[in-house]
Amino acid sequence: MPATKTIFDLQAFLATRTEAVNRALDKFLPAEKTKPATIHKAMRYSLFAGGKRMRPALCLAAVQACGGSEKDAMPLACAVECIHTYSLIHDDLPAMDNDDFRRGKPTNHKVFGEGIAVLAGDALLTQAFEIAAQCKKFPRYPHEKIILEIARASGSLQLIAGQVADLEGEGKKISEMELKFIHERKTSALLCCSVRLGGMSANCSPAQLTALTNFGYHVGLAFQVIDDILDVTQTSEQLGKTAGKDVAEQKATYPAIVGLKRSRKIAEQLTDKAFAALKTFKGRAAALETLAEYLLKRDR
Repeated sequence: MPATKTIFDLQAFLATRTEAVNRALDKFLPAEKTKPATIHKAMRYSLFAGGKRMRPALCLAAVQACGGSEKDAMPLACAVECIHTYSLIHDDLPAMDNDDFRRGKPTNHKVFGEGIAVLAGDALLTQAFEIAAQCKKFPRYPHEKIILEIARASGSLQLIAGQVADLEGEGKKISEMELKFIHERKTSALLCCSVRLGGMSANCSPAQLTALTNFGYHVGLAFQVIDDILDVTQTSEQLGKTAGKDVAEQKATYPAIVGLKRSRKIAEQLTDKAFAALKTFKGRAAALETLAEYLLKRDR
């Protein structure tokens, strides 16, 4: 359970940070009419399709825990959202998960075609590094450490590794350990990166960075376990994307491998470990704690 009993207005936090992140993203990205307009329309279509901005929120919440400036962290919060959106565009392609809807809207390739969707994802990934490079210098974490952090989380050993293992696991009977490998990389890596970047922008201590890493890792895994659960318990309208697709395509999921009851227990255990990691902040991590509760109890 949370280390503190601090009352925290999560909805207000998410609303104000989402608005701030959207304003910043709008400034960082080329205008929709900038030539070639098609690619910029496609990038913006998915980036502003109504996502919860959970990764930027985690980044900014980590800043609060470490006593930093949200303004200093904003380029990094925007960078991780660009990477997340790129991964969704590519994830939805016919060659990958072949999804028609995302966030309740037609997926990028359904609107702009597969070629432009691939390029829109490529452009957002590249844009992320351009945005991150504009952050200020932090005493313990110079630009090269920031860029390396993002590159590692989104590269072939983490985010992409998870997607590869996910593709290769389709239709096969894989172990719980192999499934954990997929979730650690496909989902947890970028969530963990988000909170680490927030701490780095606040020039956090090595001990604080370790605590944020433990928090991000466990919340990231819990988030994906819940995602697996929702795929088999919610409708497409509730999710804003195609429900039951994991089962239909014989994708490896926690409910399929260990059952629904154990999946829920695993998610609870992971979140408990995340809360435990925040004790080092001595009550200053109310935003992170409340976000963790929200991620565990969400219904979509």
